[in-house]
Amino acid sequence: MAPPDPNLEEIEVQLLLEGIYRYYGFDFRDYALSSMKRRIRKILAAEALPNISALQDRLLHDAGCFERFLLGLTVNVTSMYRDPSFFASFRETIVPLLRTYPFIRVWHAGCSTGQEVYSLAILLQEEGLYHRCRLYATDTNELVLQKAKQGIYPIALMQEYTQLYLKAGGKRSFSEYYTAGYGNAIFRSSLKENIVFSQHNLATDHSFNEFNVILCRNVLIYFNRTLQQRVHQLFYDSLCSFGILGLGRRESLKLSPYEPCYEEVVKGERLYRRLD
Repeated sequence: MAPPDPNLEEIEVQLLLEGIYRYYGFDFRDYALSSMKRRIRKILAAEALPNISALQDRLLHDAGCFERFLLGLTVNVTSMYRDPSFFASFRETIVPLLRTYPFIRVWHAGCSTGQEVYSLAILLQEEGLYHRCRLYATDTNELVLQKAKQGIYPIALMQEYTQLYLKAGGKRSFSEYYTAGYGNAIFRSSLKENIVFSQHNLATDHSFNEFNVILCRNVLIYFNRTLQQRVHQLFYDSLCSFGILGLGRRESLKLSPYEPCYEEVVKGERLYRRLD
C-alpha cells in the first residue's frame, strides 16, 4: 500500500479535528500536528480503518469509538514523583512560601491518572500544610479522571515509586500511604479529602478560581505555539500575586510573551513565581 499523501493527510486531520470540535466540543485543533498525526495513525490501526476520513465518519456516528479515540489521543504518561528533583525543590523552596498563606489553593492542570496529584498531597501532608490546602486536579479526559479519583495503581509500580519518593525528599515510609490488595496499591482516603477532581479543557475553558500554585507538567509540549500562549495567559490570569507556576522539564517560559512576568525560583527546575 502506498504511503498517504502528506498534503491530503493534513487536510483530513484538520477536517477530523474540526468535526470533533463542532460535534463533541473537544478542541484539539491547536495541538502539535506531528504528534497528532502519530497518534491518529495508531488509532487507525487499532480501529482497522483505511484512512482518516473513515475514522471521522465512524467517530461522529459512534460514541464508543469517540471514547476510544479520546483515550488514544490524550497522552496519559505519568508517574509518582516524576522528575524527583522538581518535588525536592518544591519542598525546599516553595513550601516555606506557602507557609505564609492561611489557605492554599493549588491547580494541577492535565493531571492524567493522578499520580502526581497524590505525590503533591503526600508532600503537603508531610510538611503540615495539607489541612489548609484545596487541590483542584483537572483533565480533559473523563475516563482518566475516574482512575485518578480511585487512586488505585498496580502494586508492581510501588517499588519504583518508593525510590522516586525518597529521591524527592520523602520523610516517611512510602508504604504508609497505601494499602495493598489484589495486586493493587490503594492510596489512603485521607489523601483525597482535600482534592477536587474535575473535567477542564485547557484549549477551550476559562479560569475557575484564583490559585497560589499551578502545576502543569509535560502537557504544553503537545500544543502548538498558539495554544501554548493561550494556556500561559490562562495560568497568568489564574495565579494570585507572587503565585507559583510549575512546568515540565522540557517546557519553559522562554520566548513566551509572559516570560517577563515571572522570575525563575529554582534554576533548571521550571518553578516560576509571578512578579506582581
